[in-house]
Amino acid sequence: MALNSFSQVFRSNEPLVHTFSIVARDSLTGEMAVGVQSHWFSVGTSVPWAEAGVGAIATQSFVDKSYGPKGLELLKKGFTAKQALDSLTKADPGRDVRQVAIVDNKGNVAAHTGKSCIQYAKQIMGIGFSVQSNMMLGPMVCENMARAFRAAAGKPLAERVLLALEAAQEAGGDIRGMQAAALIVVPGTHTEIWNNKTVDLRIDDDPHPIKELRRLYNVHLAYQHMNNGDLAVEKNNMQLAMNEYNSAMKMFPSNLEMQYWTAITLANNKQVDKALPMLKKIFTQDKNWKELTRRLPAVALLTVSEADLKKILSE
Repeated sequence: MALNSFSQVFRSNEPLVHTFSIVARDSLTGEMAVGVQSHWFSVGTSVPWAEAGVGAIATQSFVDKSYGPKGLELLKKGFTAKQALDSLTKADPGRDVRQVAIVDNKGNVAAHTGKSCIQYAKQIMGIGFSVQSNMMLGPMVCENMARAFRAAAGKPLAERVLLALEAAQEAGGDIRGMQAAALIVVPGTHTEIWNNKTVDLRIDDDPHPIKELRRLYNVHLAYQHMNNGDLAVEKNNMQLAMNEYNSAMKMFPSNLEMQYWTAITLANNKQVDKALPMLKKIFTQDKNWKELTRRLPAVALLTVSEADLKKILSE
């Protein structure tokens, strides 16, 4: 492509997202995911696109963000991943500098690496996944990603995608370094729009974005245990609630909120003596938790006797 034609292809408000990414589908759960890292601020607002029951798309290099929503619309109309990608690139005069990958809800994959993408630029497609990269420091980024993803078969899809991103960075990653990363996972079937994403994590600006993405994913898992515990409380299944809360606390033992609600659940389950030392420790570190405790009985979130309430608040 001639330099003097750049103005016809590139828009000044579109980012130059040279990066590595993966799109993938779990054949057992039907979940679909996109993971990405780039030396570009807020890469999660440009590269990854996904919709429950539809598909997942990564659009990068000299990125055209419209590939995301347009591609998902084509998939919703019944296009396969390849048909959707062919339709998008055929209509794009800048196809030679685009890099795009799509996985649909049946596990079909398609990828495109334009001939003018900056080296090292490559794509590898496998069963239910595609990895792609451009402007990499070394030539083995895609190979490392594919190998790590395949080796993690049987693990949750988000974990497999994270392992692929980590493997890419170990192979050298973006020649410019690291800055931002993102991970999206969506269910395999259509769902309410507010439940469209089961994982939605984004690191906009960090010297070690994949490491931070891993940390946030662990936080996400811990809070899943907390949410499961809350649901168990609603159903009056206190044993399950305690199991879930304990799992969360083991993952993040320094998190006061996880400790607090575990203690409150113990108290509500007639185990005030076990709750008291936990609450004392929490109140010592942050007195606001004691003030919150005073407010819980009014909304039936703390259902102990008056005598036990006095014991708790005297801590």
